Amino acid sequence: MSEIETDVVIVGAGPTGLTLAYELALAGVETLVLEKLPSRNQQTKGGAIQARTAELLESRGLLEPMRRRAIPGPPVGANFALLPVPLDCGPWDTRHPSPVMLPQWEIEEVLEERATALGARIRRGAAVTSVEADDDGVTVTTADGGPRVRSRYLVACDGGRSAVRKALGVPFPGRPGTYLAVLADIRLSAASSLVPRERGQISTLTRQANGYWSMLIPIGDDRYRLTYGAYGREDPKDLTRDTPVGEDEIAAALRAMYGEETVLGGVDNASRFSDATRQVERYREGRVLFAGDAAHIHPPLGAQGLNLGVQDAFNLGWKLAATVQGRAPAGLLDTYHAERHPVAARVLHHTSAQRVLADPRPSEDVAALRDIFTDLMRLPDTNRYLSGLISGLALHYDVPGAHPLTGRRIPDAELTTPDGPTRLSALFASGHAVLLDVAGLVPEDVRLPGRVTLVRAKPSAEADVGAGALLLRPDGYVCWAADDAEACLEELPRAIAAHLVDGAETV
Repeated sequence: MSEIETDVVIVGAGPTGLTLAYELALAGVETLVLEKLPSRNQQTKGGAIQARTAELLESRGLLEPMRRRAIPGPPVGANFALLPVPLDCGPWDTRHPSPVMLPQWEIEEVLEERATALGARIRRGAAVTSVEADDDGVTVTTADGGPRVRSRYLVACDGGRSAVRKALGVPFPGRPGTYLAVLADIRLSAASSLVPRERGQISTLTRQANGYWSMLIPIGDDRYRLTYGAYGREDPKDLTRDTPVGEDEIAAALRAMYGEETVLGGVDNASRFSDATRQVERYREGRVLFAGDAAHIHPPLGAQGLNLGVQDAFNLGWKLAATVQGRAPAGLLDTYHAERHPVAARVLHHTSAQRVLADPRPSEDVAALRDIFTDLMRLPDTNRYLSGLISGLALHYDVPGAHPLTGRRIPDAELTTPDGPTRLSALFASGHAVLLDVAGLVPEDVRLPGRVTLVRAKPSAEADVGAGALLLRPDGYVCWAADDAEACLEELPRAIAAHLVDGAETV
């Protein structure tokens, strides 16, 4: 059998895999994506871009083409456990206080267009049948009869039922699902007064009636995204996630919840999902790494899954590129697991809590808890905590360093540079790290390695970046900061060598 070689193979062309392909291609890494489906699944699922994900996408110029495809409707705050108090991201100083809503397949389309324009390749209809890893790389065989692929690294982004994970025998510990529910893109030919007419706060789109719970979201014209499940009765024993969802089944559920006047006009896509919660123990197994749903799954509450995976890719991409290109400090690739595993564990933790609060048939005790929790969400401090949790804006990594900003994001400040006005987010379009000097602390004769860009700038009067000089990683998180010239002179070279580029690369 013939064989082709590449630097990195990504298995799975969902949002996680395509974001990673873009990041690697941006850094000049030869990348091949293997996708089992012959064409894109045009289902609306997972289409809420939370604030921190929006910031990261904007830093690469990827957000605007997605905004142009967004589902029309008023801005709506994020939610926690489907409760009726919207989350306010305003206190986190973000330009994206409301989630951007668009179908997942359109997100994928934008990412694929941009990744392939940079040289990434995508091979569809290429289901992985075997994975053989050794100390030097990975060999992948696919079911399409194409050539085997030999790569230096493989990243599994192939979902909760990952073929790569199974081929390598990697455990996926956690809790199995307790129910099966349906997600469907539907069209209505007639609608009762119970059917929502416009997108709004999540609690206005949910309903319980006649043994069903549902969420019905208008997405334009006669099209809706329907999520529903049954309660009070056991699922048939032969029902699995792969059992087809028939139009009769959906029509019956619609009538039960929204009345006889609600008539199903058609089903564009439909699938089943569960509330299982699982996470791999290690995100790296030698030359194989795991990201997105291949690494973690959780109940679909709070619009977390897509965002968690995309942020995995932003964290991993620059680290893997530096490793492949021989410029990474020792241990850099291992920080992917160290930083992202706790983030997903926290999401699994709070989605499990949301699952209790969102129970469509709560016990008397849970109903009381939900009432009290709803009142607490109206308190500014509670709302700020939860909005930071759900949006990702509160995330900070455990990056070594004495400055309080180390490991944190910096809000997208307005800056004035010698080349004119700009914004902090615009400085990351190349995928390079940024050394931002806003107080004249960096010496004029500073010598920096490649892929670290020095920007001397003045923040606007309203902006406070929190330090006189900051070293920001390609994913926008601070890995070093200083407030005086002496600290800058002494610490900066060590910080670059420790966090970004091996010392031997410094020029």
